[in-house]
Amino acid sequence: MDQEKHTTLFDQFPPVPTAAWEEKIEADLKGADYEKKLIWRTPEGLKVRPYYRAEHLAGLLPVGILPGEAPYARGNQKTGNDWTIRQDFEETDPAKANALARQALDKGAQSVGLMVSGPGSKEDLAELLKGIRMEETPVHFLQSTYDPAFLDHLAGIAGTADAKGSLNADPLGRYLLYKKFHKGADEDMDQLVELLKKAKARLPGFAVIRVNGQYIHNAGGSAVQEIAFALSQGNEYLAQLTARGVPVADITPRLQFTLAIGSAYFMEIAKIRAIRMLWAKIVEQYAGASPEDGRMQIHAVTSGWNKSVYDPYVNMLRTTTEAMAASIGGVDSMTVGPFDSSYKKPDPFSFRMARNQQIILKNEAYFDKVADPAAGSYYIENLTDSLARAAWDLFLQTEDQGGFIQAVASDFIRKSVEVVCQKRDMDIAMRKQVFVGTNLYPNTEERVLDKVEPTAKLSDLAGLRQYRGAQAFEALRMAVENHASKGLDVPRVFLFTYGNPAMRKARAGFSSNFFGVAGYAIIDNLGFPDVASGVKAALESGAHIVVLCSSDEEYEELAPAASQIKKEAPNTQVVVAGNPKDLVDKLKDAGVDDFIHVRTNVLEALTRYNEVLGIV
Repeated sequence: MDQEKHTTLFDQFPPVPTAAWEEKIEADLKGADYEKKLIWRTPEGLKVRPYYRAEHLAGLLPVGILPGEAPYARGNQKTGNDWTIRQDFEETDPAKANALARQALDKGAQSVGLMVSGPGSKEDLAELLKGIRMEETPVHFLQSTYDPAFLDHLAGIAGTADAKGSLNADPLGRYLLYKKFHKGADEDMDQLVELLKKAKARLPGFAVIRVNGQYIHNAGGSAVQEIAFALSQGNEYLAQLTARGVPVADITPRLQFTLAIGSAYFMEIAKIRAIRMLWAKIVEQYAGASPEDGRMQIHAVTSGWNKSVYDPYVNMLRTTTEAMAASIGGVDSMTVGPFDSSYKKPDPFSFRMARNQQIILKNEAYFDKVADPAAGSYYIENLTDSLARAAWDLFLQTEDQGGFIQAVASDFIRKSVEVVCQKRDMDIAMRKQVFVGTNLYPNTEERVLDKVEPTAKLSDLAGLRQYRGAQAFEALRMAVENHASKGLDVPRVFLFTYGNPAMRKARAGFSSNFFGVAGYAIIDNLGFPDVASGVKAALESGAHIVVLCSSDEEYEELAPAASQIKKEAPNTQVVVAGNPKDLVDKLKDAGVDDFIHVRTNVLEALTRYNEVLGIV
């Protein structure tokens, strides 16, 4: 036997060129439009091919870069993919916050984010940090902090120049949200200069300026917008501070980017890789900058925009996907939000689940062992390149406005984000974007009014509105819950199933989902043998809404049923599940009030039903 001769299974198959694949696809499409059928257009406006091959890597921006090398598309670390597990607490009582932080650190967290009530006295700060060794455990302060004296207090309590962590000094982020600065644009930037000087002298391991790109995401913005506007904000800080004589080398190590991570798994991986690469390109344009100065510090937080109040355990599935994307993308640290934080203060269980998601990714799934595990993926490399190019174009447009401050002042950023928001909101209303348990597959027995706690809302900001995508559907359903809490009837929906078994079952399921997302009570039926028995049962049920569920061909038989129901119960809404175009006028003449189908704006329709039924 020739020991030098090795064969593999794939040696038995000749390579198939791309042209052959394309020829086969065109044949299978049978004349259908390739672009419309197979090209996916993302919310970011990117076109995604149905497949990628090695040849599609040619000429891409990230290809050929090693981990830990500028421009850092493949991450900041040369080996491994370790990140810091961080847990944030919004408790403002120093003793209680300290207890929560120390418990989290004992249970596997490696860093904490804490609040200081008001400006924070030296005594409160000491209580807050009691027992926490800041040279080993980075501490990040969540409230906006601009006072250089705070750093003096902090350095004194830490007792070492090796303390690590960050402040949340972000006057540009404040301007984005509130359309106003802390003191004024120039005054705030002057104060940042003092913060940087103080940090360099006393706490060189502390980042003091934060770019909150998460504000764009949690306003409903796209990944392209989050990258572009975060880069513009970071660039504004560099321009303002270097103009005041601060070297780039004193700014970038003390500048942290906080990005939100959504559930679009591959898109979020690519987003992290793309923004690192573009930031390095921006930094190298500044005089005196070294390649190391372009190393971006990224803290990831799981999305707030896509979390729901109803069926909240689904939030844990969402944050799992988000944490995986953030870790594979190569963030430096990460906070997983508790699954119940959208409607109440997190409890020990939800904090534990949030913490353990990261611990499992590290200690059981070994996501921290390989530097840039996405490298070489034909799809992710192409997505990284496409995102980077699109974000760079938008960054340049923002700079053409005069920079970040002028882009906020002229509402360029807000209006750009609102265009995307309107599209996403419509997709949610039409259920093209699904929130399981909220706008599709609801648990109609679930009640949340007694669980929801009053929380501070950022929905009425003068600048960029922060909101959750599911809010409108939740408000609709909570109105029904509130209606019932006053002793009034929950709307009852009777499913008049008749005729073709497959069609009546499918349309009954559709109707259950449709009205169930508003919390209406659903009265299902196995199917009636004749129209008369169905009419009798519908009237006896006292339902507020009767939905005719059958095939398009059989709806003509149900026209008399609609007439009889409207005659004997004129306030009952008679609805057809489907869109039998040839029968619409006849059914309307018979008394049908509405038609529901896959092209119906569900949110708009249910809002109208609530109004008709007197639910406000």
